[in-house]
Amino acid sequence: MTTVTTRRDFLRSRVGGLPRAFWVLFAGTFVNRLGTMVEPFIGVYLTQARGMSLAAAGLVMTMFGAGSLLSQPVAGWASDRFGRRVTLTGGMTATAVTMVALGYTTSLPGIVAAMLVLGVVVDAYRPASQALVADLVSPQDRPRAYGLLFWAINLGFSIAMVAGGWLAGSGFTVLFWVDAVTCLIFGILVWRAIPETRPVRAAQEGGSFTDVLRDRLMVAFVLINFAYALVYLQAYSTLPLAMTGVAGLPASAYGVAMAVNGLVIVVVQPVTNSWLARYDPSKVLAAGFVLVGAGFALTAAVASTPGYALSVAVWTIGEVLTAGIPGAIVAALAPAHLRGRYSGLYGLSWSAGTLLAPLTGTRLLEASPTLAWLILGGLGLLAAAGQIAIGRAVRRRTALTRLP
Repeated sequence: MTTVTTRRDFLRSRVGGLPRAFWVLFAGTFVNRLGTMVEPFIGVYLTQARGMSLAAAGLVMTMFGAGSLLSQPVAGWASDRFGRRVTLTGGMTATAVTMVALGYTTSLPGIVAAMLVLGVVVDAYRPASQALVADLVSPQDRPRAYGLLFWAINLGFSIAMVAGGWLAGSGFTVLFWVDAVTCLIFGILVWRAIPETRPVRAAQEGGSFTDVLRDRLMVAFVLINFAYALVYLQAYSTLPLAMTGVAGLPASAYGVAMAVNGLVIVVVQPVTNSWLARYDPSKVLAAGFVLVGAGFALTAAVASTPGYALSVAVWTIGEVLTAGIPGAIVAALAPAHLRGRYSGLYGLSWSAGTLLAPLTGTRLLEASPTLAWLILGGLGLLAAAGQIAIGRAVRRRTALTRLP
């Protein structure tokens, strides 16, 4: 009996006390990530299925990045202006239509245009989703809720990577359809099962991005996260080039190393999520930044598949520490009527990182493979120092949001 009670208490501490609407969002996010098959294979699709040169494929993917930069501010504004539900459902519907169009477009101008639009709409759900959680969940439970969404995203994406590689053997068109269908399922779930949560005052008070940019604490937090994003996103741009080009390992070695990332997140993150929520968010986030920086710095000293897998394991533990914290901090900093815009500005740090991380990492790698990883590790430490520096102000603002 005691064992059963202990298990129930354990589960309740990790998944209990969250509203039904949150679990609908959780389920939709998981289904959507199960279908994320186009983005990881887009370079292969453009060069193999459409016969593009590497230069042309690079141009097309740059247009996707440009669209992503527009995505977060626009979606953040729409979440506050028109509502979370309509923005999320609209973004998912537009993504589904664009996916199918891209899958059947053969001309270069058409593909470029479709990729630009896809960059705008594919992540438009993020500010709306972040604002939804802030509206639905109490400040005390937000780190846990955002952490659970992080887990759903990673579990779904891990399965999608395996399934996408298998389905690609039957032709790339099926990937576009799977992605489109899962986007529609997500949008329908939100529209049918989640009420609009935008505070009534939001429509009356208005506001603009100028108001967000006047919040120096929020701007500082976004810049710190941008520095962290420049480090973390090397995992998907510079790391595979270092492993195959510099270390001379086969492409499969990168797959093995990144499988460690998914495994650690899926196993460790649900167990630690509730426990980490007890500690000061800025200190936990800074510790995560340190571990991510240390993991990438360790890359300078390895040359084998097990060595790279070890470095990935180190920075993945740091990634687990950061899982639910940023969303909770953004929710604490944002006035209720500006939650969408605040989330959009935070998302912009990731979009900018996605665009600039490959450029930064490849230039450093070309100059010195060893020095490149040490510089990136130092940037992780700098981000941690910055987070500690603003920690007191974040705690003060968080305390205000918890007042009755």
